[in-house]
Amino acid sequence: MDYRVIKEGDIFLLTEPNGDITENNEAGHGLYTKDTRFLSRLELLIDGEKPSVLSSNADKSYFASIRLMKVRQDEGAIELLRERFIYQGVLYERITLTNFFPDSRTFDFSAGFDADFQDMFLVRKYRTGETGEITGREAGERQLSIRYQGKDDIVRETVIEWNQDESGIDPQGIVHFTMTLQPQESQQICFVITPVLAGEKAEPLAYEEALRLLEQSYDSWYGETTRVTSNMEVFDGLYRRGVQDLRMLMTDVGYGDTPVAGLPWFAVPFGRDSLITSLFMLPLNPEKAKGTLRTLAAYQGTKVDAWRDEQPGKIMHEIRFGELVNTNQSPFSPYYGTVDSTPLFLVLIAEYVRWTGDLALVEELKPNIERALGWIDGIIEGTGAGFLTYHQEAEKGFPNQGWKDSSNSIVHQTGQYAATPIALSEVQGYVYQAKKGLAPIMAVLGDQALADKLELEAEAFKARFEEAFWMEDEQFYAVALDREQQQVRSVTSNPGHLLMTGLPDAARAEQVAERLTAKDMFNGYGVRTMSTEAAGYYPMSYHNGSVWPHDNGMILLGLSRLGFKREANQMISGLLEASKSFEYQRLPELFCGYGSELGGPVPYPTTCSPQAWSGATSFVFLQAMLGLAPDAIARKIVMNPFLPDLFNELTAERVRIGDGHLSVKLTRTPDSVQVDIIENTTGYELVL
Repeated sequence: MDYRVIKEGDIFLLTEPNGDITENNEAGHGLYTKDTRFLSRLELLIDGEKPSVLSSNADKSYFASIRLMKVRQDEGAIELLRERFIYQGVLYERITLTNFFPDSRTFDFSAGFDADFQDMFLVRKYRTGETGEITGREAGERQLSIRYQGKDDIVRETVIEWNQDESGIDPQGIVHFTMTLQPQESQQICFVITPVLAGEKAEPLAYEEALRLLEQSYDSWYGETTRVTSNMEVFDGLYRRGVQDLRMLMTDVGYGDTPVAGLPWFAVPFGRDSLITSLFMLPLNPEKAKGTLRTLAAYQGTKVDAWRDEQPGKIMHEIRFGELVNTNQSPFSPYYGTVDSTPLFLVLIAEYVRWTGDLALVEELKPNIERALGWIDGIIEGTGAGFLTYHQEAEKGFPNQGWKDSSNSIVHQTGQYAATPIALSEVQGYVYQAKKGLAPIMAVLGDQALADKLELEAEAFKARFEEAFWMEDEQFYAVALDREQQQVRSVTSNPGHLLMTGLPDAARAEQVAERLTAKDMFNGYGVRTMSTEAAGYYPMSYHNGSVWPHDNGMILLGLSRLGFKREANQMISGLLEASKSFEYQRLPELFCGYGSELGGPVPYPTTCSPQAWSGATSFVFLQAMLGLAPDAIARKIVMNPFLPDLFNELTAERVRIGDGHLSVKLTRTPDSVQVDIIENTTGYELVL
């Protein structure tokens, strides 16, 4: 990557690989919280010159270590080791300076700081708007502060503190230290940088204490999640990377931890992204879904507001907290322009109960469930076609409102873009899965009338879908129906999500699985978003030919549930091979759709990494290999396991199901896969 990023809670730091934030950079580097850049310059110099990079390591999601050196020919060098992390609202950076000259050296070490307090949308050039102004800069003893008065009447401040006496601070915000070091002598300077919002300032700890507590929190996270080992180090590494990255990407905005979408630009709760990530995280630790469900329930739509595409019962797409949102210059407060978040909210509730049996959360959220069902039914009945559709109302919203939300993503075979209202194939699957999944839960809770209603509606919906979306000549489902209820006949990955939902008839599900892994759809590493035979195909397109790991994860959930082991093997093996090519074996948001004959996956030019639903895809690999389908309502666990090529064994320890745990080992034998149950404290019947 051409950047370094670390995050903890609501704060993230984005810098160049050398650790600097330079002024007027086009990449948007900075220290951010609440969608505001609290640091727009952080630059280290020795005698007024930049040191060069020796190494830049961010293998730990939460900690960066960068080694720099100021060299003078062959005489020697001054080395700088930058070690940084974020904990409880404070950025800590420790600089260790070492003299590798053969004699004593005196030099000027300086650190330049500034803050512009730009809204995230302005940094990304995604919006324009009226903003506030810098109202004060103050330098004190071992301290520098910059204050900003926003148009939203919120005072924001950046406080920079350090632990050594400086030799001076110039008007440009550069702090100078005159240093004298003997040969191989080291000296440390620690900076702590604290964003202050409306007077709320976190109190910094000692560097070592803050780091100890941060690492302790990661150890607790690892202890709460499923442990996995296998004979395939590439899988073990990808799984460990996902576990670590998901811990970093969790954020609590007041209703419990929820995964944000990704770094650097989407470090906020999303509807679709947070829900799909939480769905993938169920075999990791199903308890982690509760924060997502409560957060999205808290922001559920309550009124008709075209400015934000809001409607009663609708689940949000994205929420922001910056100056433009606070002054109603942007509709993301939150913005509701998504068609799939609402049914996915219901899908996650049903799947969460299957893993946990937690009916208390369903009772708590039942008003939200009923409002979400009401919104879905209102749209379905209002279209006249009997499907859940979307149409942009907000002037500054999104024209396409499924997961492929770019403006060119829903395209006919003629090359023309489909006109809205649009009914997406996978969204209809989510509606079906939500109603089928909630029906038995409502029956257990004593609402038999609602349970029967959901069952009847789901079956009628399935029949309508099969008739309207199936393309007989392609033996595949259309990606969507357009405004005229005509099929959008491009072959895409979207119908692959239907396998997870249980909607397709068995014969058609088999045909879908075969087509998804055929050469025009599978590029050797994963399923493309669009067939190479489609008119809109372009391998570098964001949504029309690229490969998205999370998209493959959704498909893989379905392949696993339906027992399509050959196709699941192909998908897991391809993505594992792709992961070897990316820094820290971190699957990115997406990569290009070029075939594997090029020797490796082709990176997409601009992509978020780490990203939550990509990081969580390895958890789906685990669920697929175990063939694990718990049903806490029926007090039963079904396993239909398999081991992909090159796997000889897999052990999963302390998978949380119900009130207990399941630990299991799979071993390849000449004829099958041997299953050894190491521990089962769930009390549920286990069916192999």
